[in-house]
Amino acid sequence: MKTLIVSLKVLMIFTVLTGVVYPLLITGIAQLIVPWKANGSLIEADGKIAGSELIGQSFDSCIYFSGRPSVNSYDATHSGGSNSGIINKSLSEIHNKRKNDFIINNHLKSNGQIPSEMIFASASGLDPHISAEAALLQAQRISEARQFSKKQEEQLFRIIEECTDPPQFYIFGNERVNVLLLNLKINTIK
Repeated sequence: MKTLIVSLKVLMIFTVLTGVVYPLLITGIAQLIVPWKANGSLIEADGKIAGSELIGQSFDSCIYFSGRPSVNSYDATHSGGSNSGIINKSLSEIHNKRKNDFIINNHLKSNGQIPSEMIFASASGLDPHISAEAALLQAQRISEARQFSKKQEEQLFRIIEECTDPPQFYIFGNERVNVLLLNLKINTIK
């Protein structure tokens, strides 16, 4: 009985420490040091929250850049990949469809190289970035859909360049573009 009482006391202490004290401490430190990130990196446009810089979202309109495909429809509460293996026939069909759709929607040559992130979903299904190459491949479609003049089209390409981030710490990964930030910025082209 004595062991049971000691065990329950230890359980209660660690429950309070790890379930209340530690989360409050970390939240408080995050709010002091990096409040913007601690609050979800939310981006406002026209006085409304447009989304988070850290979570991808669907852009179905032809006047916007498309993000990386998501297995879970960008639902942050169900983050994760498909867990389908490489020999899964339906996975291969999905990838072929995504590739063909990207080619057709962006008026590209059928034998052209498509960036992998436009065909394969990320492991989380929430990746907010695409490569600069994927953005450039979509630029002509957006320019045509928005009926941009030559000057506006040049502005579009400058915006893609401005929104392109270098590899992390300039060594890890590739250049990338945040799709939400890019789409908000192209709305400013006049």
